[in-house]
Amino acid sequence: MEENKMRMQNEVPNLEIGNLIYTIRGKQVMLDSDVANLYNYQTKRINETVSRNKERFPGNFCFKLTEEEIEELKRVNMVISRDQENNWSQFATSLKNENSKYRGRKYLPLAFTEQGIAMLSGLLKNTIAIQVSINIMNAFVEMRKFMNTNGPIFERLTSVEYKLLEHDKKFEEVFNQFQIEENVKQRIFFEGQIYDAYSLIIDIIKKANKKIFIIDNYIDDSVLKMLTKKKKSVEVVILTSDKSDIQNLDVQKFNKEYPMLKVAKTDRFHDRFIILDDKEMYHLGASIKDLGKKCFGINKIEDMKIIEKIISF
Repeated sequence: MEENKMRMQNEVPNLEIGNLIYTIRGKQVMLDSDVANLYNYQTKRINETVSRNKERFPGNFCFKLTEEEIEELKRVNMVISRDQENNWSQFATSLKNENSKYRGRKYLPLAFTEQGIAMLSGLLKNTIAIQVSINIMNAFVEMRKFMNTNGPIFERLTSVEYKLLEHDKKFEEVFNQFQIEENVKQRIFFEGQIYDAYSLIIDIIKKANKKIFIIDNYIDDSVLKMLTKKKKSVEVVILTSDKSDIQNLDVQKFNKEYPMLKVAKTDRFHDRFIILDDKEMYHLGASIKDLGKKCFGINKIEDMKIIEKIISF
């Protein structure tokens, strides 16, 4: 039985072991779960060995990963797994299900450098430890040569990847903005399109950078819930009538978390309007609280003279 285990470990090529080597904090390391699989140990036994011999494992030999580093490893592994269907990690994981690389917030895995693994191999009492250690050391050497040879290429690829991500992000923002502009110039909603109508109003609210001016005679707390989607620094002014079902207490509670909201009463308006940053206005054919209950339209008004007249009315 022991000979079979040893034969299995000896047959693992250095390249496959190399797939278990990561660069973290500028060091080439292996995770405790992968080391445990190679040595045919339980991960907790590996960690117990380190705990009992702390003086033998300084920071340049072994260190605990942070949650941010674990998330980055997950991201890297997702990219690698698309290109390497027979990745050694899949074989290693199949050996011991309990040796998952990522075991949640309560457990932060250990990372071993080449020196740390060499120290660990001298403490493990198992017949395959010597040959496995030789294989691991060879894999570290080969990986180091590979990185030294191809380092400049990886740096350029990383730079290109970040630039592409930035471009994708900017393109997505511009594309989404175009979609919003197209959607709100003129839209008709029919009875039952409640979600679509509310979604569009929220998109409008999110566009404001400084101020939202709402004119609606029938405001209630459902409108306040929609206004929680605004940008944090945006001021909100609501002109409404005495018929509104909105209380001073509602306004006070809203302002404690999403300042600043002001409500004033007037009977000078019949229609509903939303004005953004004193320069962009939307006419609503229904009260905001009744969106989607009956057929109505939303129209964007682009004449600045009309906008200025409504604001000063």
